[in-house]
Amino acid sequence: LQAPPGAGKTTRVPLALREVYPDGRILMLEPRRLAARGAAARMAQTLGEPVGQQVGYRMRGDAKPGRRIEVITEGLLTRMLQTDPDLPGVACVIFDEFHERSLASDLGLALAWEVRQTLREDLGLLVMSATLDAAPVAAMLGDAPVITSQGRAFPVDIDYAQRPSKERIEHATAQAVRDALPDNTGTVLVFLPGERDIRATATALGQIPGVEIAPLYGALPFAAQQAALTPPAEGRKVVLATAIAETSLTIPEVRTVIDAGRARRSRFDPGSGMARLVTERVSQAEATQRAGRAGRVAPGRCIRLWTRGEHGALPAFAPPEIETTDLAGLALELAVWGSDADALALLTPPPAGPMAEARILLEGLGAIGSDGRITAHGRAMARLPLHPRLGHMLLTCGGGAADVAALLSTRMPVDTRACDARVQLAALRDTGAFRREQGLPLRDGPLRDAKAERKRLTSLAPSNAVFHGDAIASSRAYPDRIAMRRPGAEARFLMSGGKGAALPDDDALAASPFLVVLDTDGHPREARIRSALPLTRAEIETHCADLITEQTTCTWSRRDNRVLARRQRVLGALILDDAPWQDAPTEAIARAMCDGIRQTGLTLPAAAARLADRIERARSGSGAGGADLPAADLGTLTDTLEDWLAPHLSGVSSLQGWKAFDPTAALAARLSWEQSQRLDQLVPAHFTTPLGRRVAIDYGSETPEISVRLQELFGQTTHPTVAGTPLLITLLSPAQRPVQTTRDLPGFWAGSYADVRKDMRARYPKHPWPKDPTKADPTLRAKPRKT
Repeated sequence: LQAPPGAGKTTRVPLALREVYPDGRILMLEPRRLAARGAAARMAQTLGEPVGQQVGYRMRGDAKPGRRIEVITEGLLTRMLQTDPDLPGVACVIFDEFHERSLASDLGLALAWEVRQTLREDLGLLVMSATLDAAPVAAMLGDAPVITSQGRAFPVDIDYAQRPSKERIEHATAQAVRDALPDNTGTVLVFLPGERDIRATATALGQIPGVEIAPLYGALPFAAQQAALTPPAEGRKVVLATAIAETSLTIPEVRTVIDAGRARRSRFDPGSGMARLVTERVSQAEATQRAGRAGRVAPGRCIRLWTRGEHGALPAFAPPEIETTDLAGLALELAVWGSDADALALLTPPPAGPMAEARILLEGLGAIGSDGRITAHGRAMARLPLHPRLGHMLLTCGGGAADVAALLSTRMPVDTRACDARVQLAALRDTGAFRREQGLPLRDGPLRDAKAERKRLTSLAPSNAVFHGDAIASSRAYPDRIAMRRPGAEARFLMSGGKGAALPDDDALAASPFLVVLDTDGHPREARIRSALPLTRAEIETHCADLITEQTTCTWSRRDNRVLARRQRVLGALILDDAPWQDAPTEAIARAMCDGIRQTGLTLPAAAARLADRIERARSGSGAGGADLPAADLGTLTDTLEDWLAPHLSGVSSLQGWKAFDPTAALAARLSWEQSQRLDQLVPAHFTTPLGRRVAIDYGSETPEISVRLQELFGQTTHPTVAGTPLLITLLSPAQRPVQTTRDLPGFWAGSYADVRKDMRARYPKHPWPKDPTKADPTLRAKPRKT
């Protein structure tokens, strides 16, 4: 169902559907608690009865059940489906404001669609939105029909800023409110990204005679939220609201909307390992939703604090939460459901990388096994309305961990740069003593939220779990965040997950040998620690023993140019103990040596290089005789060191030892006896001179070649060949210096030899230089002395 803001989707459609489904309950999902309460109250008012009779609501920590219609927050549907998949007594599920594309809503729709296909063909599903592209959703739901209503909204004039603003958001917004009040009647609804911006804007506005300033955000007490939704007793009203007021809420007499153009979104924060709210520009769809709030009761006006050109650059829609948030909760729910993401009708599939990381985390927390199946511990975690990290901590450490869990679920209550989380915990546990003794400023809103969350979590914690202190409890939630100080003067740490982290040198925790890191700035290489707790080696040995493993390693050391064999006790990437591995197996040393040879670059000595060249020459020959020989090019030999070289490396464990090692025998061992014989026939290793001396043939160039003393070839009347290919002969002087190269020895004797003879006789008079070398005897000797 597509209909513009204010058309009546939220409060009229569920009431009408009672006639379509007379015998079952109707569930309607709302993305926010305030919207759920408000929608239920409005429908009950329409029926002339209080909430809790035909119409009710349910959310975490608060419920007034209704017989026919129940408005619930989105996450509750997943819990209901996981507990009783056929949803007994439920006739229809409505997904309101689906354009917001929350992870809970996407998952709930996918699970409900599977239930409809397999268990409940009669289950009605209705997706409602004002700005969603309906076609993909309809296609996902088996080409479901799309109903469009134009509604009866009034026109809204849109005003844009003339130029981009450089003012702080609270000052620009406050000025826009002052400018708008004289020219407009009714309530002014202002959209700001978060609570802090609302408070700052209220301060910037100050007292305006005859105007009530009312904040509206999710963490506000319920009575204050209701006050923002109530018409002013007299005068005018300005409601400073977050995106909570975009949809499903009726704020009376709104004529003007002022939109600061920012929204708070959930983003996975690698610094905390959980989702964090960040401030971003709104999408065009969100701007349309907000503007529509001004046209519900009369023609309205929307003032956008950005230029028309900036508007064109905004994204069409906000990104689906499944693309940007932590997926550990999704992975846990899918494991409980017993299905992979690709088997469900998810409108947007989860990114592969973050999904894989989420499964690794769950396996480390004991929620799933190595086969990906849910464990009993994982089912218990899924029943808790918490991030899997915090659920695991609460189950294993009990109510004593509720303080840490509450801090990690809310904003820190103490305004300080100190990274020691014990300061925050002290404020939470004894606020009065903290105010007297610490003298640090407290944030009342976050402190109130943390205390409420602690109370809720304490009630959920098992009574039989043992609490061993805040740091140990935190290590249960963050086994990948146990950090060990690196050697050196700087406060730099290595975390068990393999990432680096650092503290300011003057921080109180800078000298701690071990920490549990609770929050960082998320830098991928070396993050700045924002919150941590100190941990001792004794605590690690006593309470984190299940995370410690013993391992033996043989690795190549670039610094030492040798294989290092070590016995180690490790906690993830942290090496707690390190000693030499005296009896390391030869095979392990050889494998590490192969890594070292690969890193330094494989260079073969002359004899081995000639053998490799011969094999490659035979493999590339025109005949088929060498086709079955193993490849001996340098790339293949480097890639397969473990196969041909490692078995021969006994006793070699350093670069120096490798340089003294001759791998020729290892290369030759790759050939069978038959292949060796055939290689000698196709590509002989030597040329035998007339004196019977064997000269190695070099096959490294395009033409095979030899180097030989000129006098040693006296009497050779034909040019030497290999497999029908003339050898390239480098003729050497008695001093082993090149004199001539030739591929035609008879031609050389008949031609340029005369000039060479003249030159050589002058240089080497003690050696024979006959006029006709073809009839002379080969020799390596000088002429005999005359007596």
